[in-house]
Parts: sequence; C-alpha cells; structure tokens
Amino acid sequence: MTDDPGPGPERHDEERPFIDAKFSALLEDSAEELYESAPCGYLSTLMDGTIAKINKTLLDWLGLTREEVVGRRRFSDLLTVGGRLYHETHFAPLLGMQGQVGGIALEMRTADGSRLPVLITSTVKTGEDGRPLLIRTTVFDATDRRAYEAELLRARRAAEEARHQAEADREQLREALTVLQQSLLPASLPEVPGMEAASSYHTASTMQLGGDFYDLFPLGDERYAFFLGDVCGKGPQAAAVTSLVRYTLRAAALHDPEPAAALARLNTALLDRYRDGDPRYCTVLLGVLEPRGGTVDVRLAAGGHPPALLLRADGRADYLPTPGGMLVGALPGASFTTVRTTLHPGDTLLLYTDGLTEARTGIKRELYGYDALRAFAAELAPAGPRTVIDAFARLLKSFGDGLDDDTALLAIGRPRGPHAAS
Repeated sequence: MTDDPGPGPERHDEERPFIDAKFSALLEDSAEELYESAPCGYLSTLMDGTIAKINKTLLDWLGLTREEVVGRRRFSDLLTVGGRLYHETHFAPLLGMQGQVGGIALEMRTADGSRLPVLITSTVKTGEDGRPLLIRTTVFDATDRRAYEAELLRARRAAEEARHQAEADREQLREALTVLQQSLLPASLPEVPGMEAASSYHTASTMQLGGDFYDLFPLGDERYAFFLGDVCGKGPQAAAVTSLVRYTLRAAALHDPEPAAALARLNTALLDRYRDGDPRYCTVLLGVLEPRGGTVDVRLAAGGHPPALLLRADGRADYLPTPGGMLVGALPGASFTTVRTTLHPGDTLLLYTDGLTEARTGIKRELYGYDALRAFAAELAPAGPRTVIDAFARLLKSFGDGLDDDTALLAIGRPRGPHAAS
C-alpha cells in the first residue's frame, strides 16, 4: 500500500503562480498613478511660485481643476491671507536660505471658501550647476492633527494646573517677572505735537517673560521714531535680546533716521552678538514721523514683521504693504525696504505683534487671522489711537485661554479738528 501524500503540498505548488500573478497585477501601478492618487498632495512650482504640476489628491482637497491652477496660479495663491503673509516673511526666506523647509503648519483656502489646515514640506531642486530649477512641495491634511493638538494642549494645561506649588514662591516670581517685563517697555509715551499715540501690552502668561517690545522717541527737528517687534523665544534669554534690540534701534535711528538703515544696523549687531552657534533673531517694524503742515509723512521699514494697519478718516482699514523685509538677525546681508505713507487728520496707524493674529478662537480653535483683524479694524474706523487701543485690548481679553503669546500694540494718529495743528 502506498501512502497518500494528501492535497496540501501539491495544491500549494500549483496555486502559487496564480497567487503571485494576482498580487503582481495589484502592485503594478504606474508612477503617474501613484503620484496622482497618493494619500498626500504633491505640487511642483517654478522658482517664482508659479504652479507647474499638481496631483489629483490636492486638487480634490481644494475643489479646483487642473486648468484653474497649472500655469495660472502661484503656490501662495492657494493659501489664506495669513498663510500668504507667513509664506512671504518666513517660509520663502528660510527655503531660499536652507534649500528645504519641513513640517510647516499653514492653512489653504478651498474653492468654497473654507480653510484646510495642512503641513507643508518643500525642497528646492537644483541643476548640475547648482542653480535652483524648481520647488517640490508635499502637502499633508492636518485636520485630524489640529484636533489632536487641541486635545493635547488642554491636557497639558490641565496637568500644569494640577501641579502644586507654594503660592508665596509663585507670587514672588510673578512680581519679579512683572518688574522685569515693565523694564523692557517705555514707562509712558512722549507727547508728540499735533499727534496722538497710545499703546498696550497684553501678557498671555504672568509666569513667563515675553519678547514683544515697542517704543516712541524724538529724533529732533520735530521728527519722531517708533518701532514695535517680537524677539524669538521666551524667558530670560529673550529678555536679554529684547534689551539689546531696543537700545540698538534707538541708537541706530538717532545716528541715521532712514528706517531701512537702522534695521540693517540691528541685523549686524544681532549676528555679531550671537554668532557662536546660538542665533537670535526678531521681527520688527520701524518708522519715522515727520510733520508736513496739516499732515504727517511716515517712512516705514519691516523686518519680517506683520504689516501695519491703516485706519483712514473715510472709514477704510487696509494693510500697509512692506515688501521684501527679512527676519532681522537671521541672515548676513539681509535687505530691507522703506515705504512711505501720509497720515491725514483722522487717520490712525496701528502696529501689533503676532500674538493677536495667532490667537485661537471658537470650538475648533481656529486662528483669528488677518482677515478677521482687518474686519475688526474696519468696524472701528475712523477712530483715534486711544479708542483703537482700548478696543483691541478688550478683544485680546475676550480670547481667554486662546491667547498663547504676548501681544504688543502701538497706535499713532493725526487727530481731527484744532488738535491737529502742529
């Protein structure tokens, strides 16, 4: 009698070619199919940002067609207003400096007007001669991550609140930090003939030093200089940088009242002071006021800072573009450009730090953003500096725990009526 070998091994050997062929067919997607249907968005742009190629995944997320995008829009056109400003002042300069930037959180605008939170990674492709050819960008949907981060933030705050510390020690530390913070700001603003000025500093945490700063001071010949900015980081190190920035800007403006030249001097000073592997940089707006009869000429330069808001006497509120300004202290030879505007009777110029625009609002903890900021200012216009500052101070207070960063505000205006006389 012969042993029956059974069906197992023979059937296994017979079916293997069929199984291998079946799985091979499933895995034989073309490179183009993988690109178009990837679980993330892909796009390639020319060096000026013009979109040259985009995959179907990203088009579907945005609700756009390829014909509406390729060759017709730039990458920044797909972003929200706040995203475009961040792209111009931070993302693009860092990409140009490093050749790649990864994991940047931005918001994209979809065809129906809604916002899509995303994580962006971009890399510059270069030719054999090292010249940049195009920018390749990967886009990840961060909707779920946003919810996770909000939950993580709530959990962290709950843990911090549960920590028991001696109240006497906390109060002593709080008082010390308050005194130090106040020493980094002017005790009061000077009286400027024919002008009105007001300021405010909103502290997000009394237990942590912020790096926001502002000032207004005379230059002589009826001219006044002003600045407002934000140092990277928090704590004692940020306070030390803030002190250096304030006094350097004052000295630079007194030496040369050209705003762009003053920022260039500050850029050199920061690079020289922090050149040993611990870079420190800041964003700043610096301007000069010069009376011209019934109006005031304003010369303004920006170093990577959000644009100032102009509240006009006729009820308009618009951003004052300050293109080309780079982060101060981040790159040798950084360039800055001075722009000009005029304050007429009833006009107010508002400067602010990004604690305001980056506040989280609502159940979804969405960014307050630049659109909401301009709309709020438009409801105030026309309004004098004191009225504007008081309104924004109430707004900041209304954010509650959605305000994670300190916010400095400085408003300068030309009053109406007899007070406008120089």
